[in-house]
Amino acid sequence: MHCLYPILRYLLPLFVVGLMLTQLGCSDPGHATPADSPGVVTVRTAVVERLASDQALRFAGTVRPRQRASLTFQLGGVLRERAVELGERVSADQRLALLYHPEITPARDAAAARLRELQANTAQAGRDLTRSKELAGRGVISRQELEQQQARLDALEAAVASARATLLQTERMADEMQLRAPFAGSIEALLVEPGEYVAAGQPVLRLAAASGHEVEVRAPADLLHGLVPGDPVPVSDSFSGKQWQGRVIETGRSAIDGSVLYPLVVGIDAQEVSAGDAVEVGLQRSRVAGLGLPLAAVMRSADGLAVFRVAGGDRVERVAIDVAGIRGDRVLLAPGNLAAGDPVVYAGLTRLAPGDRVRILP
Repeated sequence: MHCLYPILRYLLPLFVVGLMLTQLGCSDPGHATPADSPGVVTVRTAVVERLASDQALRFAGTVRPRQRASLTFQLGGVLRERAVELGERVSADQRLALLYHPEITPARDAAAARLRELQANTAQAGRDLTRSKELAGRGVISRQELEQQQARLDALEAAVASARATLLQTERMADEMQLRAPFAGSIEALLVEPGEYVAAGQPVLRLAAASGHEVEVRAPADLLHGLVPGDPVPVSDSFSGKQWQGRVIETGRSAIDGSVLYPLVVGIDAQEVSAGDAVEVGLQRSRVAGLGLPLAAVMRSADGLAVFRVAGGDRVERVAIDVAGIRGDRVLLAPGNLAAGDPVVYAGLTRLAPGDRVRILP
């Protein structure tokens, strides 16, 4: 007993000091945080936004002449003469090119000669019929001979009409040997050189009108709803950003070439616009204001799409939503249970259940 006394005198103060420190640590509430409490989940939130109704999407296109044509001959032959050069301005009905065909001119001359021959025979048959009527009145010739003279005159008159039609056809074919400008403009491309053979319907040159331009773009069908010819749309230069007021000329009613985009043609009347300029056409994504939230806040389950909304400051509730569309990283909402300014959870969704308490990180 006397041997243990020195040891107890040494250990007893150490035990008392440790006990005091333990009690001090347990009684300090500053060491506990809400995140360490059971049932509290740390999350990040974003508010439901009201999207602007004037937000527009831009679609790129290239300016082209509003009136343009690829000119062709209706007959085949050799290009004898080309009277214009690339970029030259021409007036309406100006001769642009001349074609040579070895059969056209002789056929026209033969048709004209045949018509003159038949006209002479018809005139003679008319005089013969007049004399035959006089003779028949005096009983010199029979009624049968008179009818034969009348039938001969009728046949010649029909032959004259046919010959006149043949001559008109050959004259028009001869006129088709000359290529004339259907409207005033400038030569945009020369596709055939003099001396080359040109098949019927083969483009010889391209003509573009001197004034009036347009641009054709491809856009989703929902952006074209409600657009009619004459509606104003903004058009801007892709490089300088300068903006003009365009107007709708045509809207496509179906997609082409297997694409999901529909054609839209917009007219541009600005004088400083030239063919080949790169421009952008702005189209409204939505005609009315709507609500949007981050795509990351949407979760899918067996009951459909939903989000967790923070209610009461620190608890979450599950709210079902209907998605009307997607714009970039934002989800467009159909009218429902959410309102602008509602906080929704977009980070920490996998650890949440309806009614859980949360701590919101800044």
